[in-house]
Formats: sequence, C-alpha cells, structure tokens
Amino acid sequence: MSAPQTTPEELPMLQLVAPDGTAVGDVDVGLSGDQLRELLRLMIFCRRLDRECTALQRQGELTVYPAFEGQEAAQIGSAFALGPDDFVFPSFRELAVAVARGVDTVEYLQYHRGTWHGGPYDPIANRFAPICVPVATQIVHAVGWAMGAKLDGTGACSIAYFGDGSASEGDFHEAANMASVFGAPAILFCQNNGWAISVPLAQQTVAPIAKRAEGYGMPGVRVDGNDVLAVYAVTKAAVDRAHAGEGPTLIEAITYRVGAHSTADDASRYRKVDEVAPWLERDPVERHQRFLESRDVIDETFVKETEEAAETWVSEVRGALTELAVPPVSEIFDHVFANPSATFERERRDFEAGSGA
Repeated sequence: MSAPQTTPEELPMLQLVAPDGTAVGDVDVGLSGDQLRELLRLMIFCRRLDRECTALQRQGELTVYPAFEGQEAAQIGSAFALGPDDFVFPSFRELAVAVARGVDTVEYLQYHRGTWHGGPYDPIANRFAPICVPVATQIVHAVGWAMGAKLDGTGACSIAYFGDGSASEGDFHEAANMASVFGAPAILFCQNNGWAISVPLAQQTVAPIAKRAEGYGMPGVRVDGNDVLAVYAVTKAAVDRAHAGEGPTLIEAITYRVGAHSTADDASRYRKVDEVAPWLERDPVERHQRFLESRDVIDETFVKETEEAAETWVSEVRGALTELAVPPVSEIFDHVFANPSATFERERRDFEAGSGA
C-alpha cells in the first residue's frame, strides 16, 4: 500500500508555464526561438531514448537501467543553463543531462551494458563526471571540485544532481556545509521525484528540502521541475551567482518518477496507480510543446520531424550499442596505476601469456 503523498497542489514553487501551456509568470528568460525549440527537441529525443533503454534492458542488451521519464524538464532545463567549462557530477539517472551536454550516448550506455565502469568517455573533456551509484557521494565530489576551481580562479562552477533520498544522507549535509563555509561555486540540484526507491517523501522529511539552505547560509529555491523554462531560469541565476563568486545555491526541483526506480524494481508493490495520473497531466514535454505552439514558435511539422529524427537517432544508438564487442579480460590491468611497478607489469605479462588475451 502506498504511503500518503504530498500532492502537487500543496507544493509552493516557482512556475512560469502552467501544465496546459499557458504563461503564469515572466517567460522571457533570455532564450531565443531557436533555443526554445532546442529545449523541446532535446526532451523529445531523450524521452524516446529513455524508453528505448528500458526496452534494451528487457531484451538483455543492458543490465539494470534507471528510467527518468517525467524528469526531462528538470534535467534538460538545468543542463541548458550551464556554461561550457562548468562541471556536472551526476547520479545514475542523468542520461538526459549527458545528452544535453554532448556526452557520446553509446559511450555513456556502456556503463549500463556492463562493459565499462562509468563509461569510456573522457570526464575532463566532457565536463561530466563518471556515473555515480553510491547515494549522495557525488555531492561531496562536486563541492570539492568547486573549491578547487575557486582556488584556481577558473570562474567555472559545478552542479551535483541528486534525488530526495540523497538529501537524507550525511554526504548531502557535509557537502552543503562545506560549500557555504568555503564559498564554493557549486549548485546542489535536487530532483525531488517523490520516492527514494520505495520510501515516499512523507517518510523522509516534513519540510521542503530547499528550506535547508537557510541553515547553511545559502540561497534555496523551489521550482516546478516539470516546467523547463522555470528550471532553466533558476539554474541560470544560480550559475551566474557561482560565476560571480557569490557562492553555492540549493535548488529543489519538484518533479515525479513516472516509472519504477529502475528496471530491477516493481513500483506497483508500494505505489498506487492512481497516484501517477495527476503527474501525467503535468507532463513536461507536452507542457513545453503546448507553450511553444501557443506562441507560434513551432508547428505540427516541427514536432513530426523531430519525432522522426529521434526515431532515427535511437535506432543508430541501438545498432552501435548492440554491436559492441566484449572487452578483453586483460583490460582489468588498464587504468590501475599511473606508474605501474615492475611487479605489476610482470603480472600483466604472465596473465596475457597464460590466457592468450
């Protein structure tokens, strides 16, 4: 049986576009028509990719996969606000952020295929850290990187993505405190999707997560995580603060996990079906599409062509992913030591001679 949930209506938060696509705030967030269209294109592409990844897992092509449907606006709106030198520290559900930041999709998904821990993409070149499964540890990493960036005078900031469950971990509190004390240019971005696996928000906290920022001496913002323009606006403000040397910001994006925690989870065992329905009416992709249509920024042709392009792209990703060769076992010796010892190199040679790898 599902535990009582706070309903969307009871959550005070910044919203610029209502679920029906009408403006309810200042929607002039500094984006051009092309950029507004790009937000929709990315959301359409990422939703199609997300569904394909679930299918790939069911077909045995991926191991465990954590779907993000319903959280497209939270991920893409925030990623869109980052500068080229800013550094992303993801959890394991930020595939849409990776796509928005230009990370090679096939390389990213090698993690979920089980052929490379973290994915073979270059974290430094991509400004996107390896996928982080341990709960909340990436928040500490993000703050540490931001402290280093401040000392180096780079002018860049970091952003840590985490869920409401991570906000219950000690790492969150330690990172928030250090970020404030040292004035780190870090953004703590909580995607509050209502569930920490099977634990509902009502059993985790009785107050908004964003309100914790006050105790750490940093700004805290609560935003409608299904409103891509609102998410972009609050993240851009946090990025500008960080770049200006004004310290960290905590953002709580109220969104919803439409599917299960992962493909290894059965949400029907702890969540009622009728709980999902109100959130489907707040669909982030449809909301932005309606908004753009009402402003004559897009038409049916744009949507149709974008959906067709997404199908083609996903098909290419599937093909490249499923054609990947099994990595050699000898790869276990790679990336272990920067300066391998003579003993280590002898063990490598012995292994290769004995296995024929």
